[in-house]
Amino acid sequence: MLLKGILICLLVFIVFNLFRALPIMLKGQSDVPMSRFLGRRVLFSVIAFVILLVALATGVIEPNSRPY
Repeated sequence: MLLKGILICLLVFIVFNLFRALPIMLKGQSDVPMSRFLGRRVLFSVIAFVILLVALATGVIEPNSRPY
């Protein structure tokens, strides 16, 4: 349950940073560079992916063996 909570928080933070970059993309001028928000989004996406891989490797979560 803790793993799901951490992943959901990471995904919410990823979407939050995407929406923070949106006004900068539309207006084109800001004090904060757009790459800061997009870079954070990529960083937390990689962290979420690594957490999923570690959870799969340790057996905390199991992949669906028969998807159909």
